[in-house]
Amino acid sequence: MKLPVAFSAVTFAFSLPATVFAGSSEITVEDAWARASIGISRPGAAYMTIRNTGDEAVILTGLSTELALMPDIHRSTTNEQGVTSMSPADDIEIPGGGAVVLEPGGLHAMLMQLQRPMKEGGSFDLTLEFSDGGKAQVEVPILDIAARGPED
Repeated sequence: MKLPVAFSAVTFAFSLPATVFAGSSEITVEDAWARASIGISRPGAAYMTIRNTGDEAVILTGLSTELALMPDIHRSTTNEQGVTSMSPADDIEIPGGGAVVLEPGGLHAMLMQLQRPMKEGGSFDLTLEFSDGGKAQVEVPILDIAARGPED
C-alpha cells in the first residue's frame, strides 16, 4: 500500500531518535534527555536544545506528557548571595535562526506530579506546544540519576 507523502514525512519525523519537527517544520528538538527520578514524590526534569531553522521567531507556550500531571518550563536563577531558586518561566521565544537550550541550572522542562518513576534506560514522550498551534513530540531517554548531559 502506498502512503501519502505527508503521512510518510510525519512518520519519518517521529521515527528520528533525537530530532523532531513542529507543524511548521522550522523547529527541531535535539539532544533530549532526562535523569532518573527518586520515585514519584519529587519532580523530574528534561533537557534539550530547541532550534528554529526559520526566519521568524517561534514561541514555546507549553508542554504535555502522560508522565506528569503538571509539566511546565521553569528557570533556575542564582542571586548575588549564591542562593539558587526555581520559578515558572513565561513563554519562551526561539528566535529565527537561533536556539534555546534547556539545561541543568537554567531553563528546563519541570515534570511535576509524576505518574510513574523515571527509570534509567526507559523513555517518555514529551510534546512541545507553540503559539502558532504547532506541536513537536520528542521521545526523551532517561539516563542515570547523576547524568550531566545527553552523552552520559
